[in-house]
Amino acid sequence: MRPRERRFGLGCALVTPFAANGAVDLRRFVAHAQRCLVEGCSTVTLGGTTGEGASIGFGERAAMLDALGAAGVDLSRHVLAGIAASAIEDAAAQANQLFDAGGRGVLLAPPFYFKGPGDEGLFRWFASVLERCRSPREVILYHIPSLTLVPLSSALVGRIDRAFPEVIGGVKDSSGDWATTERLLAGHPHLHILVGDERLLARNMRHGGSGAINGFSNFCARQLLPMVEDGTEVPGINTLVDFVVRYPVTPAVKALVAHRYGDDGFLATAPPLEPIGAAGRAELGAALDRLLAG
Repeated sequence: MRPRERRFGLGCALVTPFAANGAVDLRRFVAHAQRCLVEGCSTVTLGGTTGEGASIGFGERAAMLDALGAAGVDLSRHVLAGIAASAIEDAAAQANQLFDAGGRGVLLAPPFYFKGPGDEGLFRWFASVLERCRSPREVILYHIPSLTLVPLSSALVGRIDRAFPEVIGGVKDSSGDWATTERLLAGHPHLHILVGDERLLARNMRHGGSGAINGFSNFCARQLLPMVEDGTEVPGINTLVDFVVRYPVTPAVKALVAHRYGDDGFLATAPPLEPIGAAGRAELGAALDRLLAG
């Protein structure tokens, strides 16, 4: 068991702005990534759940990485990529795209098409992907059963970590279930245990967690920093999360980014998602204003 080298910090699961023709708006994307880093994020993750990564193809992912690098973003320090693929070959290709570009690491979700696989099958899948990676660096296992319907047990995490001890850096737990986070914290203290649900962020840090990769960092990173740095609860965050989850979450986060920065260019979503309507945007914006005013 190797010691954890450092705290992970606050990571932003970047939203992806789209142009009118449906392509990624690279200018907005890069400017937004830079802004999140200035606001206090230690990393940005492209192509995660909030970034609609399952809807973004290989070519556009490459263009996003190239654009970040051309803008002077240090890929090796700040940039991760979400991997959402069920085929081993596709998952490894997406991971190698990031590693070959010099990126820091990947957020690797389990295969999501076939439901109910056992730990043995999941281990073989993860091992096959990782064995195909060229010079893999930091791999964060992504537990998000609400979308994949394929949970990652603590025992499976341990087995993957033991098989690839220099590769597995941590687990992002987006279950929203504190008992699950607690099991991961207890079972894997040498790994970065990250949360996606802002309501659990401060508690995670107080119990030995390492940080977060979340959606709210797109529009209120500065407000979240005390939660990561000191494990301090920030008034209003839980209320805003409770409000956001009444809506489809990714379009709601994009609406909040558009509201915070006065830029409706962030509203568009890739099919099958649909943007939040005007009434919902107004309600979400008012809720964010209350948080920022407090």
